[in-house]
Amino acid sequence: MLDRALRMPELAGDERELLAGWAERGWPVIVRRPALGETGGIAVGVPMPPALGKRRVGLTVPVPAVARMLPLVALEEAAALVPPRLRPQIDAVLALGRRLALRPAVFGALLWQHLTGLSYLRPASDLDLLWPAPDRDIQPDLLAGLARIDEHGAVRLDGEILFSGGAGVNWRELHAEIGRPAGAVLVKSMKGTELRCARTLFA
Repeated sequence: MLDRALRMPELAGDERELLAGWAERGWPVIVRRPALGETGGIAVGVPMPPALGKRRVGLTVPVPAVARMLPLVALEEAAALVPPRLRPQIDAVLALGRRLALRPAVFGALLWQHLTGLSYLRPASDLDLLWPAPDRDIQPDLLAGLARIDEHGAVRLDGEILFSGGAGVNWRELHAEIGRPAGAVLVKSMKGTELRCARTLFA
């Protein structure tokens, strides 16, 4: 969360008005990997809502402007915003999490609508989830469960499995590659990306 020292990019019209109000309201931004040449602060991003074109605005903020770091938002906290047609899918995800003792968090459209009250969710919006890395013995259950929910759900189930150091891997890629002898997945972190052997990720 930021104070009012947010540095504004060169924007015009509705985008600039929304960004100015963003800091005034104390809404959070998301930390991102800095682009080449970005120095002197913390690289963050703000996604514009669909009504303003869904542009992702990159900002750099001075360290003293950071008021506090916010924890991940659990799915059950944001679930009240989803339309009724998504409830069976949400309930299935929450049931999977309870069974495996894993608590999924949200990002993407559902997160930003929950945090700001602005309209980010659309009929075709993915359900974007972050899962804590499971123990190796329950990892197959998690991936198989997500695949079943995705296949029968109303919207595309997307997201990543997060490791303790902050790196993450897309669950779909992992599910597709983990059974292959030479299967590799792209692991992303704030430092960059690297290809890793899918089978050894949970070793």
